[in-house]
Amino acid sequence: MSKFSILSLVLFFAVFVGCNKKDSKSGGAFSSSVAERTYVAPGEHDEFYAFLSGGFSGQMSVYGLPSGRLLKVIPVFSQDAEKGWGYNEETKPMLNTSFGFVPWDDSHHPDLSQTNGELDGRWAFINGNNTPRVARVSLETFETEEILEIPFTAGNHASTFVTENTEYLVGATRFSIPINDEDMSIEEYKSNFKGAISFVSIDQEHGHMDLAFQIHTPGYNFDLSHPGRGKSHGWFFFTTYNTEEAHTLLEVNASQNDKDYIVAVNWKKAEEYIKEGKFTVKKAEYAHNLYDEETHTAVSTMKNEVKVLDSNLPGLMYLLPTPKSPHGCDVDPSGEYIVGNGKLAADLTVHSFDKMLKAIEAKKFVGESYGIPILDYDEVVAGVVKQPGLGPLHTEFDGKGNAYTTFFISSEVVKWKLGTWEVVDRQPTFYSPGHLMIPGGNSQKPFGKYLIAMNKITKDRYLPTGPEMNHSAQLFDISGEKMELLSDFPTIGEPHYAAGIPSEKITGKSKKIYNISDNKHPYATTAANQARVERKGNDVHIYMTMIRSNFSPDNIEGIRLGDTVYFHVTNLEQDFDVPHGFSMMGANNAEILVMPGQTETLVWTPKKAGVWPFYCTDFCSALHQEMQGYIRVSPQGSNVPLAWSLGEPVKTAEQHR
Repeated sequence: MSKFSILSLVLFFAVFVGCNKKDSKSGGAFSSSVAERTYVAPGEHDEFYAFLSGGFSGQMSVYGLPSGRLLKVIPVFSQDAEKGWGYNEETKPMLNTSFGFVPWDDSHHPDLSQTNGELDGRWAFINGNNTPRVARVSLETFETEEILEIPFTAGNHASTFVTENTEYLVGATRFSIPINDEDMSIEEYKSNFKGAISFVSIDQEHGHMDLAFQIHTPGYNFDLSHPGRGKSHGWFFFTTYNTEEAHTLLEVNASQNDKDYIVAVNWKKAEEYIKEGKFTVKKAEYAHNLYDEETHTAVSTMKNEVKVLDSNLPGLMYLLPTPKSPHGCDVDPSGEYIVGNGKLAADLTVHSFDKMLKAIEAKKFVGESYGIPILDYDEVVAGVVKQPGLGPLHTEFDGKGNAYTTFFISSEVVKWKLGTWEVVDRQPTFYSPGHLMIPGGNSQKPFGKYLIAMNKITKDRYLPTGPEMNHSAQLFDISGEKMELLSDFPTIGEPHYAAGIPSEKITGKSKKIYNISDNKHPYATTAANQARVERKGNDVHIYMTMIRSNFSPDNIEGIRLGDTVYFHVTNLEQDFDVPHGFSMMGANNAEILVMPGQTETLVWTPKKAGVWPFYCTDFCSALHQEMQGYIRVSPQGSNVPLAWSLGEPVKTAEQHR
């Protein structure tokens, strides 16, 4: 080899090694890339679950972190044809309300159950904003088990945040209304329209919810809330806007006051007042919908009264002045700092719980509003983060003494220190972030590894899909001194908030199947030889089983126009992840998707005479295509006998007997 060739080779390796060293610091092509830190190899599992609200979809979506993979969409407040939610007879009652069957809502703020201020992996909760409701989702089945309507409320926005032992979740009205559904002029809003703060108790064994009591308040708009924790356990904090009590052009008229309020509610004191009987009972109609795992069926009942406390009861509520039109209301893991994010304020205001208690004790009040004491602003402020950005909305905490706030207008997440109030980092988001989430951020023990920013505008982040694009969630690594953007992924609907939890707190509890021996559905058919068809007047009940790869029965005759047909379909499988679907040609609802060991019911009213097929919609085996059957529908008044079969000539009901 020539001296020139050897010199060239040495120079090449010198450049290669030099670039490699340089790139190892900058994240270049030769280094461990950012993408590798979000990569979850085939067959491996994510470290965290992230539960994102679906906004106007009405549902809750589940993603894995750090991969950003969509794991499941959990139907909650809206019908879901994929799973038959709200279409089958078993789940229709879940969408019942005092307004009737309402198959949609606007889901906003998920939260997770806690024990001693730590996430425990039992339940997720989420609110319906439009028709005021709260829901409980089992983290064993990832299915909605309970929905409770909230009366005297319009826009259940400051919800469903839970206390640190899951004693209560809250709801609070966004739109104040005439509290007794009175017919009055909207111009009479001031002093006549009222708000409501609801405390929903949670049974610790089963999770069952009950509206324990409400506090009826002045006609402010309640925006968001967070519970006290640690030293402030027993208190709940709510942001308000429109303390002007305006009723038109709120963009202008609800932005007149220099300060609005964070409302501090002493719920321990409220419990004392309830125990002492210092409440009134108001009549109200609201639905309580509960799904039973043994019968695989939901039941809806109407409740008719609520215990109500007045907001001016001594020691129950205090008003903390907060600039200006505050949105987020966030409490740090210690329970000492309460952050009010004033959308129209240049600075971030942080209140001190200790200073609040001292101010209450010393009666450092500057007035009252409808009998509720207003605390002196200067007496309760812990500190101010000076000019951190434009349009602050929400704050989360990493458990290491740092807070992170989204800024909608300047499109960024800003990291700042609790206690010193200094900004230590900022990273741009794409674009206009609303909520953000750190797993466990709403608890005493956050997992300060990742942060998700939920952005309202996507623009150029993905391939174009017409005039509208899915919203964007962006994943940041916050384990070091500086935040680092790792990835982004599209989301379902419009996420308003999210809750995250280590996967290890859930996976060991996850239900694999429903034991067929435990199936207490009134129309269950737990063995193929029990399959049958029964007529009761114009109602025909088909007791059907499904297993790889057939229905029993698979040929049915004797159905007539004018009949209503009930398919009670039981999945006999007892293997994990082997659901079966069932669909009927011409059915005016949806398919049903039946889990192993479960029974579901599809109702079909045939509109035409003829022979119509049904089939399995979920690919279940190599012979999935063969999993089908036929129903013969004869004209009204026909004397074709009721008959059914599987692998044999059709026999009549009499022959089957």
